[in-house]
Amino acid sequence: MPSTETQPTQACRVSVRGVHKSYRQGSRSVQALRGVDLQIEGPGFHAIMGPSGSGKSTLLYLLAGLDTADAGEIRVGDVSLANLSEAELTLHRRRRSGVIFQGFNLLPTLTALENVTLPATLDGRSHALMAPRASELLQELGLRDRMDHRPDALSGGEQQRVAIARALLQEPPVLLADEPTGNLDSQTSDRLWRLLAEIAARRNMLVLMVTHEPLAAVHCQRVHVLRDGVVAGNIDLHGMDPSQLAVRVADTLRAAR
Repeated sequence: MPSTETQPTQACRVSVRGVHKSYRQGSRSVQALRGVDLQIEGPGFHAIMGPSGSGKSTLLYLLAGLDTADAGEIRVGDVSLANLSEAELTLHRRRRSGVIFQGFNLLPTLTALENVTLPATLDGRSHALMAPRASELLQELGLRDRMDHRPDALSGGEQQRVAIARALLQEPPVLLADEPTGNLDSQTSDRLWRLLAEIAARRNMLVLMVTHEPLAAVHCQRVHVLRDGVVAGNIDLHGMDPSQLAVRVADTLRAAR
């Protein structure tokens, strides 16, 4: 793993205040978020949990600048997303928040190295300039011998590590992960959760993961529980095992009814 700790801790924060988000489904409006308040200060590994339809992925997408809130304020580091133009949101996505998706989102015609440098290339920086940095990240993630392989020649775990390297390339203070192990087997998933925890610790950054799995969330320091589009509660793990966390999450959801 990278040993460089270059991120300023004051940038490792997210602030969500009174955020609402609705979507149209046919002729009706569905409220995904109903006034979410969430404050996370400083580096660390955090999870957002909740049942299906609780709004957890919607919240992550708003933090990433992949969608915009109907009302409320979202700040990532020292940047408020509320008044950013689409062009400014694009720059935010490339420079201020790395995002890891369940489906990897690698371009099949590009090598691992080319996939990692792609966001910087789209940002006007040359592949040749960024290739050494991308190569260093891939080597540190155990992919020294896979850099010239295309995604179809990589395992699921290797593809997700390429996606992590891509998300880290421009050294964002916040790394967002949406169900990052949903397409991986249990052994590979466990290695990836440990890797994300190590990234948060060694790179002095905030890693925020959406998950429905207690097995994943126990690797985090704190869990933020969503129910029906609002934050129902927060849980400090303090060495909980998955079964204990599952009980605490269920109790938190029950108390929020």
